[in-house]
Amino acid sequence: MKGPRPTPPGNMAASFLDMCPDMSFPLPRFRSSLVLTLLSSLAVCSAFLSEFQPRRDCTNNTSPVLPESHRLLANTCPKMDSKNSSECSKKVVEVSQIRCALALLDADFFNDTKVLEIAKAAKEFNIPIVRANRKLVASVNGGLHNPSPLVFNPEWSKEQSQDKAGRFNHPLTLGTRRPKNEEDIAFMSVLELGELIKTKQITSRELTRIFLKRLKRYNPVLEAVITYTEDLAYKQAQEADKLLSKGVYLGPLHGIPYGLKDIISVPHYNTTWGSQTFKNQVLNMEAWVYKRLKSAGAILVAKLVTGSLAYDDIWFGGRTRNPWNIEEFSTGSSAGPAACTSAGMVPFAIGSETAGSITFPAARCGVTALRPTFGTVGRTGVMSLSESLDKLGPFCRYAADCAVILDAIRGKDPDDHSSRDIPFGDPFSVDITKLTVGYLEDADKEVVHVLESKGVKLVPFKLNYSVNSVQGILNFTMDVDMLAHFDEWQRSGKDDEYEAQDQWPLELRRARVVSAVDYVQAQRARGKLIQEVKESFTVDAFIGNATDWERVCMGNLVGLPVIVLPTGFTSISNPPSNGTRRRTTVNTGIYAPPNHDHIALALAMAYQSVTSHHKQRPPIDDLGPNDTIPNPPTVTIPPRR
Repeated sequence: MKGPRPTPPGNMAASFLDMCPDMSFPLPRFRSSLVLTLLSSLAVCSAFLSEFQPRRDCTNNTSPVLPESHRLLANTCPKMDSKNSSECSKKVVEVSQIRCALALLDADFFNDTKVLEIAKAAKEFNIPIVRANRKLVASVNGGLHNPSPLVFNPEWSKEQSQDKAGRFNHPLTLGTRRPKNEEDIAFMSVLELGELIKTKQITSRELTRIFLKRLKRYNPVLEAVITYTEDLAYKQAQEADKLLSKGVYLGPLHGIPYGLKDIISVPHYNTTWGSQTFKNQVLNMEAWVYKRLKSAGAILVAKLVTGSLAYDDIWFGGRTRNPWNIEEFSTGSSAGPAACTSAGMVPFAIGSETAGSITFPAARCGVTALRPTFGTVGRTGVMSLSESLDKLGPFCRYAADCAVILDAIRGKDPDDHSSRDIPFGDPFSVDITKLTVGYLEDADKEVVHVLESKGVKLVPFKLNYSVNSVQGILNFTMDVDMLAHFDEWQRSGKDDEYEAQDQWPLELRRARVVSAVDYVQAQRARGKLIQEVKESFTVDAFIGNATDWERVCMGNLVGLPVIVLPTGFTSISNPPSNGTRRRTTVNTGIYAPPNHDHIALALAMAYQSVTSHHKQRPPIDDLGPNDTIPNPPTVTIPPRR
């Protein structure tokens, strides 16, 4: 919905004159038409008009003073006839309008002669180049093609490791027996399900049927699925079963169902990006991460909800809910992967994060999720927000499953310049008693005590850095990059169709006036942040709140891995008087330096080996005998950050 029609500039100028009827400018005498023309131009730009208003007291009939640069321009036309009066008025108007634009860039420091030079050079030199480049690479939205050659590498070591990335030695789950009911099967770990498949206690086709059934049962409540890939799933399951019958076992993901966030392309199925504009889009390309999982024998059962254009939990079909409390929303654009994993609708799912889209929904929905080191997982075939921030990672219920999934999807993607073959250590072989782990003031103390009891050295810790514009750096980086990938979308007015006007439409309009110079300065400030974090990171890992916004921004800018863990539950706010099974999840994060994801994973596995928070099952639509949720829920949607 468009806003109110703006007041015509002429009327604004007239009202300005009415406010100060006897104003006199310290300029040569202009014709009244020139004054009106000048004021009309000024009225369009509130920043420029504000220069007049503070310096003019209409009640005292004192005269306003034009800025020095404008007096200089006016003085270049001291004697004017009709012709040069009109010519001079055009120059005054042009300069004032350009100065308005420069003020939005914090660059209003040029004199009038230089302002006119800028305008001439921009029209003759800059704009033709801008249009040529846009025609070359920006006619298609989503950033799927023509990636930037400017590549961010979060590596802290100056020396490139020559080690090859070996596979992880995941533990065997010998003796695993098939449960009697499907509910218990749905909440088994990936490794346990893999053992059932391997020992032929269940077929991949049967497992696929169980999870498709759960997806269809709970999706009307959670609004977490965009597309069921049922035909593909049964075809892949049949192939997995056939291979196993021939003695071919592809590993722990052989025959295991999963879901993909719907910014990840799969041939012959819609890849909607969660957006009304693109809901019928079919991208007949295989995303790199989909290829990796397919080669590992995993079975794709659904494309899961992404917030529209990977922003928050609102999408063209509704708003995804939290299985632990369906009256509230899941938050974060990886809403579908978090909700479906939490509800036992899939054993695991792949989501993405640019700024909190793994950490926030994982925390809200009470699942275990890994945001890996930047560059760990290839992003070919994935809608791009920011090429130096986007990351793909697994949502699971067990940290060990996150390690298994990471092992399957990591590696160099030849078409993603930022991806690397990182030689991680094996998280299943880490001796945690040799680690020194810091804990921040907001760390979950149960995690601290449990790891300490397991032989880990725990020390109080604070991550220090002097950069005070971290959140702004992330916004500049993400928004400008996103606008480059959706330039055509904005120019064609498709942002008016967007599901939440206070999200991307507002941010990308603002990004349109971030200059290239200031974008580069933000990246230089980012470099300073990275150096300071590196120097301050004196422990092997640290524990702290996973959803602190400053920390989310810092971690994404630096490229730190973090694993989010459920650590308990509390009562919901304003519960029904007769009780409810709904809960608020409690969580924490374990952070490691870049390329040390195995350390965070090892610590998370150690914590979960003696706790059971991650094994709890959300009530979803089984809220308790005395609790009902209005349909639609009446809960107030909290204001956006």
